[in-house]
Amino acid sequence: MTYEENAIHVQDLKHSYDGKKFVVDDISFDVRSGEIYGLLGRNGAGKTTTIKILTSLLRATSGNISVLGMDPAKAGNRLRSRIGVVLQDDSFDFTTVEKSFDIYGYIWNVEKSIREKRKDELIALFELDKDRKKRMWDLSGGQKRRVQVAREFIHDMDLLFLDEPTVGLDPLTRRNILEMIKERTKDGLTVLFTTHNLEEAEFLCDRVAIMNTGKILAQDTISSLKKSYSGLKTIEVIFDGDPRNILEGMNNANIDPPKGEGDPYKIVTSDQEGSIKLLLEKSRENGIAISWLNIRSVTLEDVFLKTIKEDSEVTAQ
Repeated sequence: MTYEENAIHVQDLKHSYDGKKFVVDDISFDVRSGEIYGLLGRNGAGKTTTIKILTSLLRATSGNISVLGMDPAKAGNRLRSRIGVVLQDDSFDFTTVEKSFDIYGYIWNVEKSIREKRKDELIALFELDKDRKKRMWDLSGGQKRRVQVAREFIHDMDLLFLDEPTVGLDPLTRRNILEMIKERTKDGLTVLFTTHNLEEAEFLCDRVAIMNTGKILAQDTISSLKKSYSGLKTIEVIFDGDPRNILEGMNNANIDPPKGEGDPYKIVTSDQEGSIKLLLEKSRENGIAISWLNIRSVTLEDVFLKTIKEDSEVTAQ
């Protein structure tokens, strides 16, 4: 195996901060050169710790790691010269937005003429024109995030690590960033992308791994993961009242509550006919009407929720 084939190779990686509990617990995966690989998981799944180890910011407790053919623990300086990293930490720059791009490009030894051209292009692409003269501490959280992501592209790199890069961004800016990342991979850029936004992952990633409590539960292409749950359907339903008594007894289904007011309950099941029959019967018994009902094919979010639920049930036993 060479890094031309796999930009990242991780085998039996473990990490503990206190010597007692492993926040990354014996995970293995490969990221092929030129692909976008997603680490999916809720907060605390171990995604950020994994990225910090791969970028030499943390030393692993144990395991074998190769990033661009190098061991991050032994070749940190050489590795950092070839990668880009956007972590979740806030940017505490004291200078203006445009000066921040200049300094960042200078640190990466980008020629001034190239630096100026890329700075203007990135400021325009990330819609920062109105903010270019502002000091970083005067920006909102979303604006700071845009600068953090944008300026990483001022230098050339082989591998980009993005840890929840679109948190706090509006939908249009988020989409523009994802489109740009996708476009850059056509030139050979490899991306390791962490998120708990499943729609982003489905749009962006070639392959994904689902993480929970430090472990990788499943990994494959998105289409293959969906096929592994063939036969499943998602019932989306909105009730005119409290549905707790209605949903009791649906033991063979994964039920995801509404994300916001007016959103539906999502019931993932292999027995859609039986589930719908039960919903209708119990809604009549409880005097609660169903105002909206829809059946659709399984999505990556459905696969994610069912995988996490199954893992939690095994852990609880």
